[in-house]
Amino acid sequence: MTYFANIGKIQFEGKGSNNPLAFKHYDPNQVVLGKTMEEHLRFAVAYWHTFNANGADPFGNATMVRGWDKFDGLDRAKARVEANFEFLDKLNVPFFAFHDVDIAPEGSTLAESNKNLDVIVAMMKDHMKQSGKKLLWNTVNMFSNPRFVHGAGTAVNAEVYAYAGAQLKKGLEVGKELGAENYVFWGGREGYETLLNTDMGFELDNLARLYHMAIAYAKEIGFDAQFLIEPKPKEPTKHQYDFDSATTIAFLQKYGLKDHFKLNLEANHATLAGHTFEHEIRTAAINGMLGSLDANQGDLLLGWDTDEFPTDLYSTTLTMYEVLKAGGIGRGGVNFDAKVRRGSFEVEDLFLAHIAGMDSFAWGLKAAAKLIEEKILDGIVENRYRSFKEGIGADIVSGKATLASLEQYTLQNNPIKVESGRQERIKLMLSEVIFSV
Repeated sequence: MTYFANIGKIQFEGKGSNNPLAFKHYDPNQVVLGKTMEEHLRFAVAYWHTFNANGADPFGNATMVRGWDKFDGLDRAKARVEANFEFLDKLNVPFFAFHDVDIAPEGSTLAESNKNLDVIVAMMKDHMKQSGKKLLWNTVNMFSNPRFVHGAGTAVNAEVYAYAGAQLKKGLEVGKELGAENYVFWGGREGYETLLNTDMGFELDNLARLYHMAIAYAKEIGFDAQFLIEPKPKEPTKHQYDFDSATTIAFLQKYGLKDHFKLNLEANHATLAGHTFEHEIRTAAINGMLGSLDANQGDLLLGWDTDEFPTDLYSTTLTMYEVLKAGGIGRGGVNFDAKVRRGSFEVEDLFLAHIAGMDSFAWGLKAAAKLIEEKILDGIVENRYRSFKEGIGADIVSGKATLASLEQYTLQNNPIKVESGRQERIKLMLSEVIFSV
């Protein structure tokens, strides 16, 4: 059965094209800094937003028109599998990602849930073999079910913690079965509402114990995917333990987990943490922790995770600049953790939204490559810190300087010249690059 009968394969037609169902910037075969765009970007479709979201919000019912929604239960799950692979083929996207409950209905018991998963995983495996599409990452949803109201790996009830461990075990097995390149841990309820009833230290200890169990079991079954943690500062819990890159890295270092994990960073989560996406990427990269990206953007006028498709060219350029400077995202990818707006309810909108996101990242990749090739920002930064290349600055960097030597140097009363950072000029230069590619 086909779910997108009126839409053909999306092709690259270039900037002169007026076809809305065509790429203007994303040419998967175009070589940029020695690799193709497809190799740089490694795009993935998010199963939950693309095939499960129905457009409902706290003030209104579902609006999305989806051919697979005429089915129920496992039949709907099977229809979504077919729709997913048809969508990936027509959009020419190599990867997809999912939570366990996205692909198969949760049963009344863990055994029933696992049985449902086995049916869908077998079907997915066949489609992957036929199509060549791959699983960028999978994870388990340990936040939606009411049992996780007080957390999963940080649960206050040992029985809930045990259920979380059992669900995680199955998730790792599913990842191995489907050849997932990464496995993501997103602690949707791993946080707290008030310290008045919370033992924060105990909860963090237990969360670390669960991660160590996951490492041990992955090794036991031969699942060699890259483990990723996805930071988020708030929502649904007021205080998430994995607030941002820096907080998550500190947690991993404390519990001896840093060598086993990298970070899956999301643009909208960075916004909620009071950071830019490029800040979060730079923080991860300088600590050797950059793993993968969830591509979206938030609405700065709203205070929650709106998961909009990324179309801000300044953001995609600076994102790709950080990725390129870090040497790429390795086994990670650019997963569109984004959903069409409630008013964009036709199936064609799914394609239009992904095309917009893919073109925006391709545009950003080209602009970032130009920044690097022409050493535009490198030159600015190098010049700004040039005083550390010689004299007292070189002594500081080499470790020769002491407080006494710094005092002796300063007592010479040499005039200090502080220079402008010229931020406004640099931003204009950035604009000139973005709109010249």
